[in-house]
Amino acid sequence: MQTSMISGAAIDDEAQIVDDASKGNIAAQKALYSLHIRYLAGVCSRYILNTEDVKDVLQESFLKIFSSLPSFTYRGKGSTRGWMCRIVINETLKFLRKTTMFEFTELTEAESSRGYDDYEPDINEIPTSAIHEMIRELPSGYRTIFNLYVIENKSHKEIAALLNIKESTSASQLHRAKAILASRIKEYRSTLEKATL
Repeated sequence: MQTSMISGAAIDDEAQIVDDASKGNIAAQKALYSLHIRYLAGVCSRYILNTEDVKDVLQESFLKIFSSLPSFTYRGKGSTRGWMCRIVINETLKFLRKTTMFEFTELTEAESSRGYDDYEPDINEIPTSAIHEMIRELPSGYRTIFNLYVIENKSHKEIAALLNIKESTSASQLHRAKAILASRIKEYRSTLEKATL
């Protein structure tokens, strides 16, 4: 971990940074921000495409993070980032519920009969940046549910509660998102193959 200067002393212990930040130490709060902002911006931008909106959500998130720090209990490496990430996701979803009209579509009878987990795209040899871009291009409802389920490991029950939808709706949107991604990955591979001929 990077060493930070807090109160004139070199500190490389995140537990100490968190403790100092929770007591209102501005240098410690800046150090905490610097340690995690890039990762948290990445999390937020998986859901929200507009850069200015991402900045607004992160600003709200950090206000909540700093005001909630006194009640946070440090539980070892990764616990701070995990806790901050949950706050950012909650603030992101709050923003999306206010600003986005999610349009959820039910599966057709044919899609339902095939089940929800047919589409497991093969992403071997495809750059991570290309996959991220494909996910960002999904319609907002699909993108949100895909991220919550695949990246954040939320269950359909948890997603249904977060978005105020039915579990079956969450499952069907994930199915559609995977189908779109599988199709785009296939197109990407086809383009690569043509380029190498």
